[in-house]
Amino acid sequence: MNAAGSGPSPIRAEREGEEREELTRLLPPPPERDVPPGRHSHHKDRLMQLIDDDKSRTSSGQASGENSQARQPRIRLSRPALWMPAAALALAGALTVGLVTGTDSGRGVEESGGDSAVVLLDRIAEVAAKSEATPVRDDQLVYVKSLQAGAECQEDGPCEPGRLSEREAWLSQKPGPVKKLAEFYENGDYFPLRELLPPGSPGTPAGVGRPTYKWLASLPTDPDELLEELHRLTKPEKGEEKAQAVFDEIGELLNASVMPPRTAAALYGAAAKIPGVERVEDAVDPAGRHGVGIIRVDKRVSWATEWIFDRDTLTYLGERSYLTKDTQTGKKGTVLQETAILKRAVVDDYRQRPGSTTK
Repeated sequence: MNAAGSGPSPIRAEREGEEREELTRLLPPPPERDVPPGRHSHHKDRLMQLIDDDKSRTSSGQASGENSQARQPRIRLSRPALWMPAAALALAGALTVGLVTGTDSGRGVEESGGDSAVVLLDRIAEVAAKSEATPVRDDQLVYVKSLQAGAECQEDGPCEPGRLSEREAWLSQKPGPVKKLAEFYENGDYFPLRELLPPGSPGTPAGVGRPTYKWLASLPTDPDELLEELHRLTKPEKGEEKAQAVFDEIGELLNASVMPPRTAAALYGAAAKIPGVERVEDAVDPAGRHGVGIIRVDKRVSWATEWIFDRDTLTYLGERSYLTKDTQTGKKGTVLQETAILKRAVVDDYRQRPGSTTK
């Protein structure tokens, strides 16, 4: 109970806000809004303001396409992928690379109630807590191999589905500040990721926008305390529900780095306390792997985020975001961003791949 004279906790205030929102939905709906520009790629958008290609790409069309793609909702590079178990995920079988569509995405199934989602998230948290993870040193790098795609969206027009592509990422674990945040390999080329910084800036420190293993280990491991901290750290886009912003923030962390098992468990435990989470019985990741899903829909902006887990091991496989109704941004079911984690590991140098001592 709060001390006399003190205000309600952020969590309680948030839940009361959700109740008020539910009552508000009984009133005639306000004019339709578009999806906030790139909530899912909020951190990536900030980080990828400048892609400095050491090989100096000469094709302006190629560079323009990459920058446009980078600003769209697609895999959070750095946030991306905090795969709960530190063990790398392997993709079996051939992958068919094509246009991102609503086909076989798992979005057509009927979602279960919130209690079912909470039970599932509790089970996932238990598995994550028991997983083994070797601590990552500051001088090491987190390696992530993924399939990803992001829609290309016009300023005031519809989004066009993007093509799935395979990407390898080497994410810096230095506490910082650092100017080179990561390096990527995609479409046969390497390129570093740097943040656009003002003159004289020392760089970007570890934090919610650049979650290193050590920073993640510093977070509260009590789900309630962690949720409070995430509420403090998360800033929703204009028009977006705060609960959705926090849910997406957790998803970005799950999508971006190796983390301590207790932190992973706490993140899932915190997600279970967010109002509106539901369970999807048949969810499919971009690599075609069927599993079980956890979804939350932001009804203000008609935007859904879905996490996909292996049905047997409950390992995190990836996620996707899509529109839940027709808007100016696109038709219902349009995929805005999707990611499938294929492999994750810890390496000592940029361009070094798991199992190899050379670049």
